[in-house]
Amino acid sequence: MDSITAIERTVVPAREARAVRVPQGRRVSVVDLEGGQVGDVFAFAADDVTEHLSASHTRSSTNRLFPAVGERFVTDRRRPILTLVSDTSPGRHDMLIAACDPERYAALGAQPSHASCAGNLHRALASMGLAVPFTPQPVNVFMRIPVDEEGRLDWLPAVSRPGDAITFQAVMDCVLVVSACPQDLVAINGGVPTSLAIDVLPESD
Repeated sequence: MDSITAIERTVVPAREARAVRVPQGRRVSVVDLEGGQVGDVFAFAADDVTEHLSASHTRSSTNRLFPAVGERFVTDRRRPILTLVSDTSPGRHDMLIAACDPERYAALGAQPSHASCAGNLHRALASMGLAVPFTPQPVNVFMRIPVDEEGRLDWLPAVSRPGDAITFQAVMDCVLVVSACPQDLVAINGGVPTSLAIDVLPESD
């Protein structure tokens, strides 16, 4: 879907996150504006944010490690929350890796002030007057973490191109949070985090 048709675009600056409300039935795209940028995607039930998109429950529902067009993401209560309806990127996304957090960056030798997707999530929710006492495992769009035949993971640069978009349809009223991952100490963002966009699309789409 062409992001030009969006009725609402929210730019997610590099190293930050933004939250949007998505009504049931509406479509929403995460757009890689410059290419090569990972986005941590979180989703919460609008009427009870303690219910959230769960990567682990989704894997057990779809019998897949990674998402595919046409499949639904489910919550920790095993209810569908989003459907993946289209993807103009090379299709490399991740449902294995936890959101980066201060402890992750401390282990990598970063300064305590280093931004993280976990911190970004909670600030984005707070901007809507919402809070949760946990950080769910996100769906990491555009993130390339292949699993080899011995079960090892590799952290590779994202191969998404400028303007590539992954589009979801809300199965329930939800709050979607996208963090433009600030990771610059491993290769996933090519060392230089950049911006993303969230496009809420017209009902006719």
